[in-house]
Amino acid sequence: MAYKLQSPSETHSVIVGGGTMGTDIATVLLRARSRCIIVEPNPSLHEGIFNRIAQNLQSIGREENHSLLTVVVSLEKIDWSGVHLVIEAIPESLELKQALFKDLERLAGAETILCSNSSSFPISDITEGLQTAERMAGLHFFMPAHIVPLVEVVLGKQTEPEVGASLVALMKRCGSVPVLIRKDVPGFLANRLQHAIGREAYSLIQSGIVTPEDVDAAVRFGFGFRYLAAGPIMQKEIAGWDVHAAAAATIYPDLSNAAMPPAILTEKIKNGKYGMKTGEGFYKWTPESMQEEKQRYDKALRQGLEILSNDLPDIEP
Repeated sequence: MAYKLQSPSETHSVIVGGGTMGTDIATVLLRARSRCIIVEPNPSLHEGIFNRIAQNLQSIGREENHSLLTVVVSLEKIDWSGVHLVIEAIPESLELKQALFKDLERLAGAETILCSNSSSFPISDITEGLQTAERMAGLHFFMPAHIVPLVEVVLGKQTEPEVGASLVALMKRCGSVPVLIRKDVPGFLANRLQHAIGREAYSLIQSGIVTPEDVDAAVRFGFGFRYLAAGPIMQKEIAGWDVHAAAAATIYPDLSNAAMPPAILTEKIKNGKYGMKTGEGFYKWTPESMQEEKQRYDKALRQGLEILSNDLPDIEP
């Protein structure tokens, strides 16, 4: 079976889920002129979906591509004969995703590549028991997907290598930066790295060694600042592995190796302190401070994207 995707303008895509992630993924595809259908069962949300994507495209000067977008209420409203790629972006429930992929396997053409944007579940678990798992892969974007360039292409136990290669090629032409994950380990690549940092940060905070503000400052204005110019491997290539190895020999034995989230985190969940969504996490939030921080965050991301623009793939319809 051939699982090769053509250029974005020749790839007809379906995104299942019209939430924030689904609409931002649609922007990634639409900016490269890939025709997109978003499946959103709640018709009252359709106008908002159109408006959000219009704003996203307008911000990058590609508002004319908005005409390539369609929104429908169900899978049955789609002419599957011309669909080449499906990306699932529904809530993080394994049962829901498994049921959806079962329907997609039945409806989509035999050569259609089926992907999940899940950050929690291995694609092998989502596609367990299906007959065509070789055409199914993880395609994990990072919020906001139309601004953060990285996308993880995750191969399941049965995924054909050609599927991964096709997705990598397509994402590059959409202006994203794909990385190929050859085994769907929990957390894939980026989230594993983030959680490794988080585990050590929580340990240091719980021990009273630093505050949350100290952690954020150390990352943003220290090594995180350097990561905008070079990743952790390249940065040590520049600095020298001899220096790094000597420091590692001292630091590694003292790092947290906790196998479960620490009390400082689980107590917040227990007490309903989820962060901005409940008004308090490690920080306290008001509607005004939330809006101010979200605006600062969005502006900083866009400025970072501008800095990295010369290192990003060109969008090639």
